[in-house]
Amino acid sequence: MPSLAMAASDPLPDPDRLEGAPHPRETARVHGHAAAEAAILQAFNSGRLHHAWMLTGPKGIGKASLAWRIARFLLAAPDADGGMFAPPPPATLDVATDHPVSRRMLQLAEPRHFLLRRGPNDKETALSQVIAVDDVRKMKSFFALSAADGGRRTAIIDALDDMNPASANALLKLLEEPPANVTLLLVAHRPARLLPTIRSRCRELRLAPLTADDLALALAAAGGEVAPEDQTALAELSAGSVGEAFRLTNLDGIRLYAGLIGLMTSLPRLDRPRALHLAELGAGKAVETFDLILTLIDLFLARLARRGVTGVAVPEAAPGEAALLARLAPGPRHGRAWAELAESLSSRARRGKAVNLDPAALLMDILLRIDATAGSLAQR
Repeated sequence: MPSLAMAASDPLPDPDRLEGAPHPRETARVHGHAAAEAAILQAFNSGRLHHAWMLTGPKGIGKASLAWRIARFLLAAPDADGGMFAPPPPATLDVATDHPVSRRMLQLAEPRHFLLRRGPNDKETALSQVIAVDDVRKMKSFFALSAADGGRRTAIIDALDDMNPASANALLKLLEEPPANVTLLLVAHRPARLLPTIRSRCRELRLAPLTADDLALALAAAGGEVAPEDQTALAELSAGSVGEAFRLTNLDGIRLYAGLIGLMTSLPRLDRPRALHLAELGAGKAVETFDLILTLIDLFLARLARRGVTGVAVPEAAPGEAALLARLAPGPRHGRAWAELAESLSSRARRGKAVNLDPAALLMDILLRIDATAGSLAQR
């Protein structure tokens, strides 16, 4: 069914799949979101299931995986006939992997489900940057055509953040006049940026970042591995996001961050040879490494600022980090200075990438500016 999703043989990547991770529809169980599952079960069992549920929270924490789990459950659950031999209310969202609905959902072949996501651009040479208004209209037509089949129907929109004003307004019209027996599951990474009228017509399921234990379980279920001694560091660096944890493990991010902390211990007299080595590493063939180093530097500055402003020590993400943060940011004044630098360097990095500035030069400049700030703070 080409209207439901891009074909499995399409050479373009899935826009809703994290690189190196299984697609959310392939995740049978989710970890760390028991409260959200309980809310769905309570609404279902009480017969008051809302027509639109917005799953919110940071990117990569399992919102899409939960949306697929809910959709599978709703399409597989039998209708309660109210008779004395009716099955007891379901206690979980579990659906057997060999259930016909599970098999069809895995193959993107479930006739009662619609997947709305970014498709190919006009030339079909790359993915579109937005969910087009025509795709929202296809979803509306799908519900009109499938109404004759009866029974429950579901749709996943992944993600609302990818909509432009035209497609958002088209979705709003659908939310204002929802089709019968349809449950919309809307994934939103930053709901504050959405139209208030869309948010007001949805029931929100707010998902929190995963704990270190839940993150390790989710990563293992998705085929990733993390050593027990690295669980805390991975949770800190990924902010509880499975997607970010995958990126960190695939690019050896924990070791990179440990190296960055080792380099920062030389502040305010930056170890130039070691800094140059890091800059050259980021200028290698893998652009993903360059992006990760920028992310880790930004994360280090954010943790430094938070330590100074709040005075609260954070769990170490690398050996010696706690002592380093306490030395470089002993008070609120230092924390504010590091926060201002983080904002400035983030803007500089975006401009540098936009004009294709040499990655090694950009990274070295950033490191030198961090060194200069450390020196200035030490003299006050």
